[in-house]
Amino acid sequence: MSLAVSGRGTGPGTRSGFRPAGSHTPDLLAAALTLAGTRPRQALAQKARSARLSYSASADANGWAGPARGLGAVGAAAGPGLGHLCGRVCLWFAAVLLFLALTGFLLTSFLHVDMALLAPLLGDEAEGPPVTNVMFLKTHKTGSSTMLNILFRFADTHGLPVALPRGGNFHLGYPWLFLARYVEGVEETGSPQRRFSVMCNHLRFNLPEVQKVMANDTFYFSILRNPVFQLESSFAYFQDFVSAFKAAASLEAFLAAPQTYYNKSQDLKRAHARNSMWFDLGLDPDALAREGYVRARLAELERRFPLMLIAEYFDESLVLLRHLLRWRLDDVVAFKINSRSPSRVAPLSPAGQERAKRWCALDWSLYQHFNRTFWARARAELGPRRLRADVEKLRARRRELMALCLEDRTPKGPGLISDPHLRPYQSGKTAILGYNLRRGLEPETLQLCQRMVTPELQYTAQLYARQFPEKPPKKVPFL
Repeated sequence: MSLAVSGRGTGPGTRSGFRPAGSHTPDLLAAALTLAGTRPRQALAQKARSARLSYSASADANGWAGPARGLGAVGAAAGPGLGHLCGRVCLWFAAVLLFLALTGFLLTSFLHVDMALLAPLLGDEAEGPPVTNVMFLKTHKTGSSTMLNILFRFADTHGLPVALPRGGNFHLGYPWLFLARYVEGVEETGSPQRRFSVMCNHLRFNLPEVQKVMANDTFYFSILRNPVFQLESSFAYFQDFVSAFKAAASLEAFLAAPQTYYNKSQDLKRAHARNSMWFDLGLDPDALAREGYVRARLAELERRFPLMLIAEYFDESLVLLRHLLRWRLDDVVAFKINSRSPSRVAPLSPAGQERAKRWCALDWSLYQHFNRTFWARARAELGPRRLRADVEKLRARRRELMALCLEDRTPKGPGLISDPHLRPYQSGKTAILGYNLRRGLEPETLQLCQRMVTPELQYTAQLYARQFPEKPPKKVPFL
């Protein structure tokens, strides 16, 4: 009888350890089949004796007769009982060898063929315990609402305490410098009753006060956007609220003569009109962009923020963030939150873009510097090949969840969102998009999908109600 093995991994140079078809293993295979009950016990004993004789003859031919004869002599001297026992041992040994061989073959074939199918699952395993103390400095009009949704979901899933705005507020004191007492659960003196794991609502960065409510090992990060596009988005979103924008017919008109509209003595909301990201980081938006001053402030920021995400490379940023925080893939998969309808975007002319860079020179220096450091960090931590592969995994998983969760797999204008609790806040002349969920989702899937599409204000209110059930709930103004 011959044992034929086919499939991947066989042939010349194979490492499977199997012989090709035509190899003869009559005694071992017969013994194994007998153990399985396919032959009577007498045949088993006969095969065992044949196996011993064959082994002894082979040993004589190769000069190894001593041990074989010794074993046979012992068996003969001890009588038929011991010989029968030796036969049974040989049969068990043969069966074990065959079982291990077949198991090895199956595992080899499985690993060779199916590891690619399992790679996304295996790649989802984090390399160590996740980082759970994080502070995200939420800059304005940079895609930061999507990042806030990711952090809220992570806190929600893991039951982590979030540093939420006090009372009915939705910002942590913005646009004034942050104070610890702006957080619910912190005494008016600024002494926290407990530390928080996650902080991500809008605030103007003030490190000493942030450190009063966050753990010493907190991971700090933020997000930046090309200031040309960030300023265009700010103009569309805040035109009705920022005095520097109100009188300007368009952003092109504002940039043609910005000092006509902008006044340093105006309230702090003016910061939306100039160097907004610099301002959010706790710095002076009207400072002169002298090289020495800029270099010193950038060095300070780099020491405090190990990572600055880049909005134009949001998926790459999420991949690097996930690596540094040791989070699972689903922890960072997200749909765009608080995004505008493309029809409401008014791109600047080339001349307007150059004016925007000069007007927001501090933001431009900030963006250029951390765009460089981001790519240097990505190359050092991941390398180009892994970064591309992980970005594709992220996007593939997003597509899967969009198909699972979303009606038509696309965002909707505010008038087309059926559930008001999923309708985002609308500001200025923008049309902020949201989502409709598919109907008939299972409860567990529905919870996952709802979390992924819940807008910022509604999610803040939900977390506040769960975290502080004894407090009056936050009221979302448009609900």
